[in-house]
Amino acid sequence: MGLSQNLNYAYYPGCAAKQIQKEADWSAQAICKQLGITLRDMPSATCCGAGNLQEHDLAAALAINARIFSQAEAMGMDIVTICNTCLQTFAYANHRLVNEPTLRAEINAVLEKAGVRPYQGTVEVKHLIWVLVEEVGTEKLKQHLKNPLNGLKVAPFYGCHAMRPSEIFMGRGGTVNGPKYLETLIATLGGSSVDYYGKDKCCGFHYMLVNEKEFLHMSGGHSLEAKNAGADVMVSPCTLCDFALGAYQSRSEKAMGVSIGLPEMNISQLVGKAFGLDEKTLGFSRLSVDPSPALQARGIR
Repeated sequence: MGLSQNLNYAYYPGCAAKQIQKEADWSAQAICKQLGITLRDMPSATCCGAGNLQEHDLAAALAINARIFSQAEAMGMDIVTICNTCLQTFAYANHRLVNEPTLRAEINAVLEKAGVRPYQGTVEVKHLIWVLVEEVGTEKLKQHLKNPLNGLKVAPFYGCHAMRPSEIFMGRGGTVNGPKYLETLIATLGGSSVDYYGKDKCCGFHYMLVNEKEFLHMSGGHSLEAKNAGADVMVSPCTLCDFALGAYQSRSEKAMGVSIGLPEMNISQLVGKAFGLDEKTLGFSRLSVDPSPALQARGIR
């Protein structure tokens, strides 16, 4: 059981949302304000390590994440994030710290030497889409609809970091056989979900610097598959997936020798549009492919 009550959360947008995908942060904060969800900043929080630090120095990774959890715990709040990679990194670290008291004691000894309060293991880490579906609820979401999606065909892209490993997420991440958070949100907004094979596969972001050609075919392949399945737009709950699928789409088109032209946006932006929030607030101008024509074709202004 976590700490948060009355939809108050310690907000952890992640590094990408503060730099390359600012629109995801803007839209998340905007829809939460409209829904009465309080997002409290954690100004002393650092980078989560994005999984890479775990491979290099697991103890350091656990200590860094325990420090972040301790801050939220001192605030009396659970953590909400909008980045799948942050979610996976946090979930892995928290799973170990909560379930391995001896390990937590060892990590807390490190924190105390640095003058940080020990982590007691009471914080839950959640994705914003979980909060929208499970805690706000579809009925309240519908009450805020001003621009229903009118059957807009939306391709949900979960990515992989919010689902794996399954023993930590316990089916909560939105797997094919688990809760379908994006499909639920799309239907609640009045849209129609487009099903396609790659929706729960890796976007390729972490392969970007290793083999760019393979990455471009991977990310572009998901977008092309969704487009061929009839999607008007694609949405993701992850800032890194947004970057891979959206910002790199034109380069994927060149690498693959095809035209895709599928607007990709963060799910918070689509929710905000359906709520009637203006496109400047939602950061539509930062998107690589303008979704306005597809939205206007469905009568969504």
